[in-house]
Amino acid sequence: MTTRPPLPPFTDETARAKVRAAEEAWNSRDPERVALAYTEDSVWRNRDRFLTGRDEIRAFLTDKWERELDYRLRKELWAHTGNRISVRFEYEWHDASGQWWRSHGNEQWEFADDGLMRRREASINDVPITAAERRIR
Repeated sequence: MTTRPPLPPFTDETARAKVRAAEEAWNSRDPERVALAYTEDSVWRNRDRFLTGRDEIRAFLTDKWERELDYRLRKELWAHTGNRISVRFEYEWHDASGQWWRSHGNEQWEFADDGLMRRREASINDVPITAAERRIR
């Protein structure tokens, strides 16, 4: 059986480590690497999209990073209990026309005993910004 430490139940230290690992993986913009952090049957809600399983997650992320260019993300632990972690985040990216965006959001994560994420609920809002307004490099 594959495990993805740290494992639940989470402490402050292990929850923060899980959040940092997620931030590093997402900033790699590697759909395969990111998808491996989720269970085979992981269920997602991302904005108005509903996904099930690694194949859909991988395809979603591939499309995302083809559209969201120079993507950079920061995540912050909001709360944790047992096998659940809540984070707030913001990321910046630009589209093909050169317009920069800052996307703000919250995620709720639920983990299986092996440390893989089995559920992700994400609410996200986008705000147009100028290149000079960027905060994440």
